Amino acid sequence: MAFRIRSLLPRSLYGRAALILIVPIVTIQLLVSVAFIQRHFEGVTEQMTSSIVLELRLLQQTASVQGVDAARAMAEPLDVRIEPAGTVPVRDLRDLWDFSGRVVQRVLRDGLDDVQGVDVQTYRREVLVRFGTGPAALDVRINRARVSASNPHQLLVLMVFASILLTVIAYAFLRNQLRPIKRLADAAEAFGKGRTVPYRPRGASEVRAAGSAFLAMRARIERQIEQRTLMLSGVSHDLRTPLTRMRLELSMLDPSPEVDALLQDLSDMERMLDAFLAFARGDTMEQPVSVDPFALISGVVARARRAGLRVELRPGPICPPVQMRPDSVARAVENLINNAGRHADCCEVSLSWTDAFLTITVEDDGPGIAADRRDEALRPFTRLDSARNPNRGGGVGLGLSIAAEVARSHGGTLRLGDGPTLGGLKADLVLAR
Repeated sequence: MAFRIRSLLPRSLYGRAALILIVPIVTIQLLVSVAFIQRHFEGVTEQMTSSIVLELRLLQQTASVQGVDAARAMAEPLDVRIEPAGTVPVRDLRDLWDFSGRVVQRVLRDGLDDVQGVDVQTYRREVLVRFGTGPAALDVRINRARVSASNPHQLLVLMVFASILLTVIAYAFLRNQLRPIKRLADAAEAFGKGRTVPYRPRGASEVRAAGSAFLAMRARIERQIEQRTLMLSGVSHDLRTPLTRMRLELSMLDPSPEVDALLQDLSDMERMLDAFLAFARGDTMEQPVSVDPFALISGVVARARRAGLRVELRPGPICPPVQMRPDSVARAVENLINNAGRHADCCEVSLSWTDAFLTITVEDDGPGIAADRRDEALRPFTRLDSARNPNRGGGVGLGLSIAAEVARSHGGTLRLGDGPTLGGLKADLVLAR
C-alpha cells in the first residue's frame, strides 16, 4: 500500500513542492467549509425557516376557518402564494449538494401539521409545501430567499479565488527559491558526465553553502586530475629519452637474435608507456562536442580492419548527434575491439540508443570472462590471461580500465556479459546523452 502511494507522488522537486502547497490549502478550505459554511449557514437557514413556519401556521388556521380565499388575501403581503392542492403528488425533493434545503425540509415538517411534501428542487427560486389532507390540502409557494441564506455561494467563490491567488503567489515564490537548487543539480549532473558548466551559488544561505562546497570539490578534483596527468606525462617523457637512446645504440649493432629480442623488449616498453599515459591522461584535456555516433564508430571499425582485425559493424537505428569527447570514446572502442581481436577470431560492433543513454556494444566469439571475474577485469593493470588465450598476445591490463574510465567520465558505465550471438564476451559501453 505504501509503495502504491509513493508511486503516485510526483518525483520532481517542483511537483513535490506544489503538492506541499496545495494539500494544506485545500485541506484548510474544506475544514472551513464544513465548520463554518455548513454549521453557520444551516443555523441561519433554520432561524429564517422557523419565522416562515409561524406565518404558515397562521395561514393554515385562516384557511381552515375562513376559507382559501381569505388565506390567499392574507398571504399576498407576506410574499407567499397559497392555492388549493394540485393533482400531482408533492414529495421531499432536493439536490444532493443542497445542504440548506435539507434544513428547510426538516424545519417545515417539524413546525407544520399534516405536511405531505416539501419540494426545494423543482422550482429553483421557490419552495413548494403541501400540507393538509383531502379538500383542505393546500399548496404554498415560498420565495427561497426567505428560508435560506444565499451568501454561501458568494463566500465559496471568494474562498476559491483567494486559494488560487495564494497558491500562485506561493508557487512563484517557492519556484524562485528552488531554481538555485535545480541549477546546482544540473551543474553536478553535467560534471558527472564530464562537462563543466558555469555555475555561481545563489539562493538561500544553505543553498549557497552547498553550491560553494560543490565548486570547491569540483576545483579539487580538476586540480588533482591535472596534477596526475602532468606528473605521469613528465615521467613518460623522461623515460622515453633513455629508451630512444637505447634503440639508437641497438640499431648500430650488428643484427643478431639477441639484438632483435632487445628491440622487441623496447617496443613492449614503449607500448606500455603509451598505455600508462593514456590511462593517466583520460579525457580531461578534451572538450565535449556534438558527434554523430555511427560515423565515429564506422571510422574506428575501418581502422581496425586496416590493422587486420575481423570486425563487422552491425546496422542499427539512426542515432541523433550526442555530446561526447570523440577521441576518448574512439580510444575506448578501439581498446574493446583490440581486446576482442587479441582473444577471439572475430567480433561485431553495434550501436543502440534511448532518450537517456547511448550504448556501443562489442561482442566477440572468444572464451569470454567468467562472471565472478568480470569486476576484477575492470581493475587497472589486471590481466586474466589464464581465462583467455595467452598465445594470442597479452596487454598491460589497461584496455578495459580505460574504456570503463571513459564511460564513467561520460556519466555511464562499462558492462561485461555473455554474447547472445557469437557466444563470447559482450562489452556494453554505456554513455549518458
